[in-house]
Amino acid sequence: MIRELSYFLGFQVKQTNGGLFISQPKYTKDFVNRFGLDNKKHTRTPISISFKLGHDPTVKSVDQILYRSMIDSLLYFTASIPDITFSVRVYARFQADPKESHLSVVRHIIRYGNVIIDHEILYSRDSNLDLTGYSNADCVGNVNDRKNTSEDVSMLILIL
Repeated sequence: MIRELSYFLGFQVKQTNGGLFISQPKYTKDFVNRFGLDNKKHTRTPISISFKLGHDPTVKSVDQILYRSMIDSLLYFTASIPDITFSVRVYARFQADPKESHLSVVRHIIRYGNVIIDHEILYSRDSNLDLTGYSNADCVGNVNDRKNTSEDVSMLILIL
């Protein structure tokens, strides 16, 4: 009655002799459809480099519940697609008073999910893996409120 793990908490797991492949194709498809962005133009990058991040009080605010649900879904999505982690964490800062410009960038990140729907992470059995963590602190670097910010990254690194 006990079989190989194939699906767990929204993650699809494929077990092979070479290792484990982890992906979230069903979650990605449902996630993009839930916010009505499945028929929209796909994007090749998780965030636009031309957009200036900031809090502009003159721009119209958007529904906080919608914005928070998008951010929460994206945070879960970062478990299998780590290249969106930075973008999601940056825009998670604006959950208290999201603006139309922030919502458009979050939608951009979601549309990126259409491009990477079939991407998988391989955890190889033959590799020597090492968990490494990095952190960075930026003292008074936030131009909006002059607060200190810090970032950290935990990475599973292949040692050859």
